[in-house]
Amino acid sequence: MNTTALDILTSQFGYTEFRGQQEAIIQNVCEGQNTLVLMPTGGGKSLCYQIPALLLEGCTIVVSPLIALMEDQVIALRQNGVNAAFLNSSLSHVEVQNIESTLRAGQIDILYIAPERLIQPYTMQFLQQIKLNLFAIDEAHCVSQWGHDFRSDYLQLEQLAAFFPNVPRIALTATADQHTREDIIQRLSLSEGKQFISGFDRPNIQYRIHQKDNARHQLLRFIKHEHWQNTQHDCGVVYCLSRKRVESTAQWLQSKGLNALPYHAGLPMNLRSAHQQRFLREDSVIMVATVAFGMGIDKPDVRFVAHLDLPKSLEAYYQETGRAGRDGQPSTAWMVYGVQDVINLSKMLSSSQASDEFKRIERFKLDAMLGLCEVSSCRRQTLLQYFGDRLDQPCGNCDTCLNPPPTFEATVVSQKALSAIYRTDQRFGVNHLISVLLGENSEKIEQHLHHQLSVFGIGKELTQSQWRSVYRQLIARRLINVDVSGYGALQLDISCRALLRGDESISLRLETETLENVKKTKRSNIKPVKDKALWNELRALRKSIADELDVPAYVVFSDATLMDMIDRHPLTEEQMLAVNGVGENKLERFGEQFIRFFEEANTQSSEIDAVAINQQEILALCLSNMSVKDIAVQRNLSEQVVYKFLANSISTGALNLQQAVDLTEAELGQIEDALLMSDDLHEARFNYANVSTLLDGVFPTGVIRCVREHVLKTAL
Repeated sequence: MNTTALDILTSQFGYTEFRGQQEAIIQNVCEGQNTLVLMPTGGGKSLCYQIPALLLEGCTIVVSPLIALMEDQVIALRQNGVNAAFLNSSLSHVEVQNIESTLRAGQIDILYIAPERLIQPYTMQFLQQIKLNLFAIDEAHCVSQWGHDFRSDYLQLEQLAAFFPNVPRIALTATADQHTREDIIQRLSLSEGKQFISGFDRPNIQYRIHQKDNARHQLLRFIKHEHWQNTQHDCGVVYCLSRKRVESTAQWLQSKGLNALPYHAGLPMNLRSAHQQRFLREDSVIMVATVAFGMGIDKPDVRFVAHLDLPKSLEAYYQETGRAGRDGQPSTAWMVYGVQDVINLSKMLSSSQASDEFKRIERFKLDAMLGLCEVSSCRRQTLLQYFGDRLDQPCGNCDTCLNPPPTFEATVVSQKALSAIYRTDQRFGVNHLISVLLGENSEKIEQHLHHQLSVFGIGKELTQSQWRSVYRQLIARRLINVDVSGYGALQLDISCRALLRGDESISLRLETETLENVKKTKRSNIKPVKDKALWNELRALRKSIADELDVPAYVVFSDATLMDMIDRHPLTEEQMLAVNGVGENKLERFGEQFIRFFEEANTQSSEIDAVAINQQEILALCLSNMSVKDIAVQRNLSEQVVYKFLANSISTGALNLQQAVDLTEAELGQIEDALLMSDDLHEARFNYANVSTLLDGVFPTGVIRCVREHVLKTAL
């Protein structure tokens, strides 16, 4: 029987049906056609080349821009039973030779390679000796000078069509406007290929944007109230514009008790790599980074992406926020911004050596980014409209939908703001203009005689932060321009004349951010776990397996898969295969452990009421020196449940260790030594399996549990 794409989707990857255009894309690729795929992050782009790689004879070459992530991508594929490898500068000469030999033997299905290595003459000549079935160019917007992550090495991929005319090419990206798409098609010779443009909507992401008002404290409040409380410690990414801001923010968050790490191109390579590995493999890391971090990140359980500075374009914003919630679970894209962000980005653009045409396009993109910030209608509709997508109704999952911002009739205050610019000869920045409007006396104001102007003190009806918001919105509406060569001076645009004359009126957004609003938004976004205790125990089991294999936890099973397990409580192999994300390979490798977990969980839940009713009787039996085994038989309970009751009794002081378990002094010392070697001794999700392994399985887990409670109690 011929293997189909659906067979591979089910058996290798554990999914029962394709999403969106995946099936049509795979069919197009398998027919040998060139293809351009535009699909949102988390939409399943990788399957569009991974499944053809397993259906077609030969090897698929995947061009990936970041070598640091190739290893984890390959590890994830191998866990699904796929023969995958990577070639990059991290490998030794011997390792490279071994991979080349394996390629010649036709034993590699998917090979990841960086563009700078691929375009080397030796590599191109070597690959011409290999049976290839497909070139997959991931993050294809990097090939375009109009793309927000342009990489010069990607330009050399133009050679692929000439060197490998019979090997089809698939270019994949999550963010590309019409101009960028045309550039990708031209540079990769895809003009005769088919384009698949999926919707850009990521409905699980909640978009929230606020004006800056002590950005660090705003960030801390957001994280602590929504993502870092009690036993919930979510991982996330915080983006900053400068390296200095990255390091100071990470250090400050650490001082507030958060597990934050810095990442930027100026850090030593080994430190960057170590921080990235911790982010990928630990559950509760917050990465504070420049945009040097994130492209190609496959970590599915990033619950929030925060921006402390304004991104330079909607493409960059969409790409960066898209790193949240790849598993489809509720996540948040949170940002604060201010006028200074606009000035800084404008200065960077002005000092660029790029062409005037490029600068005009970048200016337009920055204006569009500001427009999203200042809009008072649905943010998602505005974002999708920019990419040519459409949402007929407001999304109900952004801050402007959940907490509609108040607006006010702002014609008079806008005229005052514009007049202040005119009366000061269009030579001053926003801070000075606000001081003039508020009538503040300063050396600078007196030096320029601005206290004698007719606009001095005419704006006391608004606060400093409100005036800042007015100026920011007038800049966003192109009524005011920023003179970056004049140190951020604000200047009038010709379009403001009608407003100044009173021929037009204007309403502006009255921006507020209160803790009440934050909490209201949070309740609408967080999807509660049905059974938190079971959830934590499942994650602990997953982590112990991942640590043993030295892979990120999500490579074993994603959070979404664990949640589906909680819904289904699989007790057989057939039931486990029905769980979303469990294929035959992972069933064979991990199924037995998780089935056994749910068998024990079901047994314990059915016994828990009996324990609650018979606590005093069980305690009396223990004090009469009856063994755990005999107590379990007499009360029709499992030994594990009895041990848990005894451990809890030690914790509360109802029993001491000698009354609960029968151990010699030497045996007790052995167990205590093994426990004290554990890094997570005080953690709620303690891994008893590791201690049992250290002790060669001699002692039941229940005995170890009782000794741990004794150690914790006596240590207090």
